[in-house]
Amino acid sequence: MKRCAHALVLLVFLGRGLAAQQLPTAPPASVGISSERLERMHRGMQAFVDRREVAGIVTLVAREGKIVDVHAVGFQDVESRKPMRADTIFRIASMSKPITSVAVMMLYEEGKLLLTDPISKYIPSFRNQRVATGTATEPARRDINIRDLLSHRSGLSYGFLDDGPVGNAYRATGVSDGLTVTNGTIAENVDRLAAAPLVSQPGTEWHYSLSTDVLGRLVEVVSAMPFDAFLRERIFTPLGMTDTSFDVPDAKWSRLATVYSPDRSSGIRPMKDPETFLNTVMSPIAYYKSPKRYFSGGAGLTSTIHDYARFAETLLNGGTFGNVRLLSPKTVELMTLSHTADVPPSPLLGGGGGFGLGFLVTTDLARSQTLGSVGMYGWSGIYGTNFWVDPKEHLIGIMMVQLFPGATVSSSFQMLVYQALTRSDYFPALRTSQPSAGGRQSVSGAASR
Repeated sequence: MKRCAHALVLLVFLGRGLAAQQLPTAPPASVGISSERLERMHRGMQAFVDRREVAGIVTLVAREGKIVDVHAVGFQDVESRKPMRADTIFRIASMSKPITSVAVMMLYEEGKLLLTDPISKYIPSFRNQRVATGTATEPARRDINIRDLLSHRSGLSYGFLDDGPVGNAYRATGVSDGLTVTNGTIAENVDRLAAAPLVSQPGTEWHYSLSTDVLGRLVEVVSAMPFDAFLRERIFTPLGMTDTSFDVPDAKWSRLATVYSPDRSSGIRPMKDPETFLNTVMSPIAYYKSPKRYFSGGAGLTSTIHDYARFAETLLNGGTFGNVRLLSPKTVELMTLSHTADVPPSPLLGGGGGFGLGFLVTTDLARSQTLGSVGMYGWSGIYGTNFWVDPKEHLIGIMMVQLFPGATVSSSFQMLVYQALTRSDYFPALRTSQPSAGGRQSVSGAASR
């Protein structure tokens, strides 16, 4: 019996160790990526730094479950000349939304909620909502359901995007956008949000919104756990995402990148804390100090590029990473289909894009005017971070930068990754061709911490 018990302990230990490991690395050519062409991407990222458009950038490319390139350029902090590193911590802002959406779908798989459930079933303050109609309001024709929240069809909005009566109502009652120091809890903020009118009838239009903050509160109610604890215990710890959190402890604070804003005289300058841009109030420093009580499911997390790669790889693998399974492949499939084809298009989604249950999804590659694939999905953060997953090409791209407003790095990064591919599932014959013998056959030195 003792031997069996010891063996069980060893298996548990080995299983946890597997999840905590980095993704394996591989030479780019071994997975159909050109080392020489990756150098174009490196030079392109360096050019943003040289032009003083950003302070520093970290990029990661993985294909077929292997990291082939991690590259850091520029500075984590310009003033101290602290170099950007692969373990630098970033405010990922709205890249928190896919993580929160996965948490909701985990509870869905456990039978604890249905996507058609009205949110008022779990958060009573959403009963009897009204919709803004100019200077008046009218009753909502139906309740907001959980699918509406996941796909941003809820009729909710963001205060910083809304100059009208809905945004004014948010500001008047102190509804937080999840970007600055907030007193109270997400439960209190969500109740204030529910008291404001909706910008459209539920299900009829796509509006980027605080829907995902509501989902964070939903996770608390359904799981009977604080939202931050649920993410930590059910997602971050199992996946080995040791640097992903709503706050940055003192021991890690030196790894947090400085946020910059454009400046006419010097190119960029450090953001103030707090700083107001039109309707946006942002706190790039105090908001991330530990401990904190307000956990924004839509904008609150910090992470590193290696941590987020684990999460992205979990999605690409159909919900599993190593020996850890968060979701079924069929659930990931449902999440990464467009759920907005029947509503008017939004400029925020760009051409050729729809929104799934937590992600932007490419539905028409020609209209998107970018290199990529139909079915690729991902999202970005207000401070400039961006990621995407391409199931057709078994490819992941992650780019981390800290700039607001106006970071334009992500579109260049995406193009420069795809131009480096020498093999594509769109051209099956290329899968049997031999990789070029030329070029560097190793992963960028920044890949190892």
